[in-house]
Amino acid sequence: MTAIKESDNYKVCPECGSTNFVQDYVRGELVCSNCGLVITEQIVDNRAEWRAFDKSQSDKRSRVGMPMTYTIHDKGLSTLIDYRNKDAKGKDIKGKQRERLYRLRKWHRRLRITDATQRNLAFALSEIDRMASQLGLPKNVRERASLFYRKIVEMKLIRGRSMESVAAAALYAACRISNIPRTLPEIASVSKVNKKETARIYRFMIRQLDIRIKPTSPAEFVSRLSSKLNIPTDVEVLAIDIIKQAKKNGLTSGRGPTGIAAAALYIASILKNAQLTQKKIAEIAQVTEVTVRNRYKELVNKLNLIPQLN
Repeated sequence: MTAIKESDNYKVCPECGSTNFVQDYVRGELVCSNCGLVITEQIVDNRAEWRAFDKSQSDKRSRVGMPMTYTIHDKGLSTLIDYRNKDAKGKDIKGKQRERLYRLRKWHRRLRITDATQRNLAFALSEIDRMASQLGLPKNVRERASLFYRKIVEMKLIRGRSMESVAAAALYAACRISNIPRTLPEIASVSKVNKKETARIYRFMIRQLDIRIKPTSPAEFVSRLSSKLNIPTDVEVLAIDIIKQAKKNGLTSGRGPTGIAAAALYIASILKNAQLTQKKIAEIAQVTEVTVRNRYKELVNKLNLIPQLN
């Protein structure tokens, strides 16, 4: 029996109004978990008929191919010739068969890319994957960045702009929408373009694609900075509370989120007697000491933290 929140066909139980249902695949029934009413009978079991206890077993027993993905220029729908020179029984392929297999692989790679658009996508999507791997970004961010790049290509807005800059801007936009705290300098450090060019293409992209992106909260950077600085949990929690107070008082608008996060961590470290310097925090946050000092003074004076620090 499997509990589900809402069914596609049944949003509310007609008897008690509950939205919690249970699918009983043994009886083939959809039952309300609150009152026990049988909503429908003879439901179809769409699950696999085999069991798997880990991912390797699941991959081995699955009889379908990879799902469609935007990170490959042909969306992963074409076939691939395995790079290993082994037959179906696992034995090594030798001699003329091996040479023939090498030629087949070479022509297969060439035929997968048939025009300039696919060549563009193949290069740019591999660049997005490379940058995302270096930054340790999850798969959903890569998929979203690849989708943004595809839309720019479909709208024929890539002309006159380098593929590297558009790929970097798409990755930064995907990070912002997915609430993954990555700054423009971090994106520029792994890309082949500078920060200024990436920012320019980013602004152009969100305007053309009509993307609504909320301002980045400084609290999103606190956990990253804390892990790099090996700060205790109580200091991190206090820094987040300071940022929440600053946000209520309108002290975060118009200021860089990393600078606010660095200053909040510095204040919290003083209040909790943690050994942290402005220089060390500024290096990890990739901001200047002057920025940390200015944000520190603003937060301390506006939030009335001076008595606590004295």
